[in-house]
Amino acid sequence: MKILVINCGSSSLKYKLIEMNDDKVLCQGLVERIGIENSLLVHKNLFQEKYSIKENFSNHKDAIDKVLKILLDEKLGVISNINEIYAVGHRVVHGGEKYSNSVLIDDEVIRYLEECIKLAPIHNPPNIIGIKACRELMQDTPMIAVFDTAFHQSMPDIAYIYPIEYSLYEEHGIRKYGFHGTSHKYVSQKLGEVLDRDIEDMKIISCHLGNGASICAIKEGKSIDTSMGFTPLAGIAMGTRSGNIDPSIYTFLIEECGYTVEETNESLNKKSGVLGISGISSDFRDLEKAALEGNKRAKLALDIFYYRIRGQIAAYAAHMGGVDAIIFTAGIGENSSITRKACLKGMEFLGVKIDEELNNIRGEIVEISGDTSKVKVFVIPTNEELMIAKETIEVLNCS
Repeated sequence: MKILVINCGSSSLKYKLIEMNDDKVLCQGLVERIGIENSLLVHKNLFQEKYSIKENFSNHKDAIDKVLKILLDEKLGVISNINEIYAVGHRVVHGGEKYSNSVLIDDEVIRYLEECIKLAPIHNPPNIIGIKACRELMQDTPMIAVFDTAFHQSMPDIAYIYPIEYSLYEEHGIRKYGFHGTSHKYVSQKLGEVLDRDIEDMKIISCHLGNGASICAIKEGKSIDTSMGFTPLAGIAMGTRSGNIDPSIYTFLIEECGYTVEETNESLNKKSGVLGISGISSDFRDLEKAALEGNKRAKLALDIFYYRIRGQIAAYAAHMGGVDAIIFTAGIGENSSITRKACLKGMEFLGVKIDEELNNIRGEIVEISGDTSKVKVFVIPTNEELMIAKETIEVLNCS
């Protein structure tokens, strides 16, 4: 059974074809600069051989059409008939309050996703464009929407309601939604498999640390709180996003600094975080190198990043009445031993102790906690595409 996973960005398209009988990735790829000159499609086959194709794609439909042709191509392809694709799983960033699970896409679902554009104006439009393109090109193939927000719909109201006028929640849906749900769900389930334990009996803190980053408290297998909020701007400091700041800074930038609303959003989303503090880069590898060479602002940026994460871990341990396991995942969480060590500094009061040697391992599932650690600490590479594919099959089996 083959599932095609599609993830559409504003000018990009990621795809992965997975054989679900053994979770094998048959091929994967990325299309960049859609709607812009010099579009590029990079395709990898089962053997990780890479093929680059330069061809201008005016829209996502053109890009998806090209991807389907590649999948059928005599040389690059891995299927002989489009009907071999059992279903398509679409990553959708925002499902609002309506969807707490993945769903079979029909016209009503698309109408609701369009209503959610006001909640995710950057992400939902390209997600919807990708869905419509696939429906047009693959009319007989089921389409499933898998939401970043769905895993967090289990949060209690004390976690998701903001202390603002309640009518703003009732009338406009202003509340915490949370993101990276597919990743947090995948790594927590994988932890249960590795430990051969039911995660419903565990208290887990999942740290998805990439350019965008979020922390999630998982109790009894469900998200009870997460650091991102109404939008992915909230939470800890990130690569270019500010994370939580005093809301009055927004109005101060407009009224006192002369920023427009657009410039303010641009500043907080794309010019802040560790990039804004360091003035160097949003790439943590660059910052680690600069900090080691004595750059004080680079070190400050990293220290603020670690400080915010430690505070969030401690808060969630308090909310859950303890913690059994901490997971590090995503690009930084999986690959930076420096980050993991710094984020757990001072956590001995929780019973956390890491093994320095094991902490240097990267790119694989590994327990990095020491023998005397009361809390298990794991590095688990995320696999959001596989989670999307599994959710797709689950929806179809329940339909």
